[in-house]
Amino acid sequence: MRLFNGRLTRKTPAFSKLLEMYPASATWEELVYNLARPLKTLRLEVDTPGRRWLLRSPAMAAGLTDHIRTIKELLTTVVLPINT
Repeated sequence: MRLFNGRLTRKTPAFSKLLEMYPASATWEELVYNLARPLKTLRLEVDTPGRRWLLRSPAMAAGLTDHIRTIKELLTTVVLPINT
């Protein structure tokens, strides 16, 4: 997590001491990692002409989504809160 979330890395300009900012930055980092970043270890080899690999995100590998999301798509999606 420290590689993608500057609030966790000490001695950097992004380091945050405010505890209420941590949940928002941790949630954003998890969304980007699981929905928007294709991982090389999860790719599948395909036999289509002009293409050798099908890139997949962790959410695609788990069967939760069918495509890699863009950052714009993540920012414009309205998420309803879960009432527990």
